[in-house]
Amino acid sequence: MKRLKNKILSMEPNTTTYKAMYEGSMTIVDPASTMPAYVDYSSTYYNESIGFDISTTHKLAQDKPTVVISIPCTTLGIDIPDNSTESVEADFCLRAFKKYIDELNAELYNRSRPDNENGKYYLCAPGGEIIKRNTAYFALCPQKDYTNGSGSTVYLLSDGVSRPPLMCLCIRIQVQFPLKKLRKTFQMMCRDLPDAVDRFVLDFDIEGLRKATELAKKQSAIREWLKNSDYCAFVANGSILPRAKGTDLPMLDAIPFRSTPDDEIEVYGVRGMGIKKGVTVITGGGYSGKSTLLDAISAGIYDHAIGDGRELCITDESAVTISAEDGRSVKHVNISPFIKWLPGGDTCDFSTDHASGSTSQAANIMEAVDCGARLLLIDEDRSATNFMIRDRMMKELIEKEPITPFTDRVNELHKTHGVSTILVIGGSGEYLSVADKIYMMEDYLIHDVTDKSKNICSSYNVTSVFPSSANWQQCRTLYSDRFSSYPEGSGTEKLEVADMGFVIIGDEKIDVRGLHDIVSSRQLDTLGFMLRYLEVSNNDRKIDIEKKINDLYARIDEEGLDFLYSSFFTTCERFLDLPRKQELMALINRMRKINMVKGGGVI
Repeated sequence: MKRLKNKILSMEPNTTTYKAMYEGSMTIVDPASTMPAYVDYSSTYYNESIGFDISTTHKLAQDKPTVVISIPCTTLGIDIPDNSTESVEADFCLRAFKKYIDELNAELYNRSRPDNENGKYYLCAPGGEIIKRNTAYFALCPQKDYTNGSGSTVYLLSDGVSRPPLMCLCIRIQVQFPLKKLRKTFQMMCRDLPDAVDRFVLDFDIEGLRKATELAKKQSAIREWLKNSDYCAFVANGSILPRAKGTDLPMLDAIPFRSTPDDEIEVYGVRGMGIKKGVTVITGGGYSGKSTLLDAISAGIYDHAIGDGRELCITDESAVTISAEDGRSVKHVNISPFIKWLPGGDTCDFSTDHASGSTSQAANIMEAVDCGARLLLIDEDRSATNFMIRDRMMKELIEKEPITPFTDRVNELHKTHGVSTILVIGGSGEYLSVADKIYMMEDYLIHDVTDKSKNICSSYNVTSVFPSSANWQQCRTLYSDRFSSYPEGSGTEKLEVADMGFVIIGDEKIDVRGLHDIVSSRQLDTLGFMLRYLEVSNNDRKIDIEKKINDLYARIDEEGLDFLYSSFFTTCERFLDLPRKQELMALINRMRKINMVKGGGVI
């Protein structure tokens, strides 16, 4: 950090570029060689064995650099993680490090001044989910191979010791420099931040890390078991499902979840309720906890950290939350299983720029099934009523009805295509006759009411008459025309991610408010960068989008998330979280200007 101190304090007092720090130039002298000294441009500065790599976040924020802190695993006393635990260990370290950044910010905070006058450290604040991030990860990093001289002169170590790269924990932060206060900048970067890192290393909780990895292995084992079992979800006894008001934290004094006796199973030493594949209905009165249970099941597509309360709520990772989505774009989707006909339209090849509630929900289901979803999660509060149900009286009254309600297809989905459904239904009994299992929530306690429900159906002579089998086949082709991050007639790319739930790329403004399985704004930023990558790296007119997406995720597995980031786009955050393939495909499905056509023929 001696060299960094020299760079900062030698800058002009009114500087806003911090050019010297980013270029990191140093004169290198090799005492063991007769070769003349040479200049190297390295922006990595060292505090003992810990590296601080400094780079610009983007061209308009040179007073807000990105700093990647590289801490050798040996310094932390941890083994080199394998692929199965890498994200978990990085996540644990990130959460532990956040405490020290919060302490630094508490010392800096002054409500009378903005951040650019006061100074601030920025670190990704993770939710309960454990996700692959570019904020914390493991990578091979070079070791310091020099000793400092005067100014920016350094002397190579010529002691004959080999210094190959070490596996390091890398934590990415951003630092807001205080306006025209170089001494305070020096204090923040060269003293306070290194001291915080040293305290993090000194106090590192090895036992906590061990518990986190043990939990991760148990989560992975249960998730693998789900794939090969008759179950689509598992909720452990003792889980805290309700969330504190206005947060994603577990509610204090909440009633722990307890399985119904007949559905209680044990998986890898964990007892809880297994939800079998098929059609499952969760019902109950208002404020009984039915939507809370469905939300916990939905959250189970991700693993959760210790303390979340839903650590052992595990759901089929392909599950998709389905809702009506008025106004969304639909491109050449076969919705005929649910919509038999439309005025002036072909429901086997349906397109619209502004879908209704029923057609949007039909398209959402068909696209989810096409993307490989094996479980659909549906809450009646988010659904189109005329799509979900039509009782006997309405069937008798309305003879010419194009909509085949979901009640008539939900069993076919499971029996023919292996796609299960879990529904929250509180206002209609139409699903009682078609459900395989029916649960009722009362004051956050769950009861199996399947037999009682079936008896009620019998007493009302409820019989189900199902329509003939439907054609569920989707055959669409994406063409490169208009699949571009460049607005028409412009030589400059455009990518913006808006807080209101829109991704703007090229000429597209994509509404993503209906993607309920996105759990962080950073996933939304990543989706924008992923879509840009697919567009700019494509050289084919006819795009095999499934292969392109699989190749993209394979590269992320190999190289990490950060290769996606570009500093050119100033509205996109520097911290990225990995979304699922389902959300990336859903983003593409909502684009309005692309050429997504039926079949593979000529447009």
